[in-house]
Amino acid sequence: MTLRKVNVIILVLLAVAFLIIVQRNLLNLSDILHKENPDAGMILPFESELAPDLKQETVRKGEEIPVLITAAEERLGAVIAAMNSVYQNSKANVVFTIVTMNDTVEHLNAWLSKTRLKNIKYKIVIFKPELLNGKISKDPQTLEATKPLTFARFYLPVYIPEAEKAIYLDDDIIVQGDIQELYDANIKSGHAAAFSDDCDSASAKGIIRGAGNQNNYIGFLDFKKDAIKKLGMRANTCSFNPGVIIANLTEWRNQNITQQLEHWMELNTKEDLYSKTLAESITTPPLLIVFYKRHSAIDPMWHVRHLGTTGAGNRYSPQFVKAAKLLHWNGHYKPWGRTSSYPDVWDKWFIPDPTGKFHPVRKHTADN
Repeated sequence: MTLRKVNVIILVLLAVAFLIIVQRNLLNLSDILHKENPDAGMILPFESELAPDLKQETVRKGEEIPVLITAAEERLGAVIAAMNSVYQNSKANVVFTIVTMNDTVEHLNAWLSKTRLKNIKYKIVIFKPELLNGKISKDPQTLEATKPLTFARFYLPVYIPEAEKAIYLDDDIIVQGDIQELYDANIKSGHAAAFSDDCDSASAKGIIRGAGNQNNYIGFLDFKKDAIKKLGMRANTCSFNPGVIIANLTEWRNQNITQQLEHWMELNTKEDLYSKTLAESITTPPLLIVFYKRHSAIDPMWHVRHLGTTGAGNRYSPQFVKAAKLLHWNGHYKPWGRTSSYPDVWDKWFIPDPTGKFHPVRKHTADN
């Protein structure tokens, strides 16, 4: 073998050795990078390919919108549907304050944490019935209407102490508009709250069957009583519906609204000030007195009422119901019951109870 051939072989071997060394160094570098950053160089699946329960909703930022709602055990499905409709129809930073009783907390938490509502912001507050001692009648005939949680709205600043403004909602409502719009509604200077006047739209025209004339003050208060006479209120003044309230909590505190409401509650237990034709709301009369000509008005489309009364299906067209920003099934017939108007609208927002305790009652499921 010539010297030239030997040199060539040596050069080839050196080249192979060099390539082997380079390859090993590159592999070692790759291992080091992977240890420092395990995801480096990995191809992640598109977000749409991730399992639904792994997706993270965008954090809602901006001004908080406090919404207070009550949660009675026997109506818990209503609360869930109402909250779901508020949450799904807005991108606002809604924070719910849920006022309930001790024995409902576990059921409520399970429903919220094990369903699509697990991402909502909420706090649960326990209502203390002793707040009402000496303020409500012991008359058995009014016992059904005297449900403690119905008075939670009187204590808005107590339950939401850090806020300057808040919204109260009954549980038998569905919100179809953006709650931000309702929250931004104007409350006149000096007014502590805004309500929907019962003479403002077709939703309140006429006499509600079985309830007397609930469109004016005489339908709620006994104008023959001296305490009512002394107030100088006009009996035919339009009443308002307190199922939706926009509250200026600063004014509420400054004007001692809660204390005023409690005064009229206590006086009623002694002097029986409420009208004998009063329907289902014994919370309304004190509010009518305290806010007489001292409240702002809510846009009628933000409180379409009386869906729970007889003939509601004839009063409203499907097109009108679809256009409404907020629907309220006040009255005897609730959308989770056997007979009501537009239960399909309510069903759209109802979330089945993961514990299996609550079921809407429908005609086709009624016992024969």
